[in-house]
Amino acid sequence: MFRTLSTQEIETYVAKEQPLDSAGSFRMEGLGIALFEKLEGRDPNALIGLPLIALCDMLRQAGLDPLGQP
Repeated sequence: MFRTLSTQEIETYVAKEQPLDSAGSFRMEGLGIALFEKLEGRDPNALIGLPLIALCDMLRQAGLDPLGQP
């Protein structure tokens, strides 16, 4: 599920990742994980490890931008 994104967040993401050749024009890997509130699914190939969505939330709460905006 996508987070509610500002125009600036979308523009920054597109400028940095240039995902326009990807399905849906986004990528879950890299900076694209910062676009999501949560991911759900039964795919056994799903990434396991560092909870990147939670990390992005923590960075925002600390006043930092996971997309690297000033």
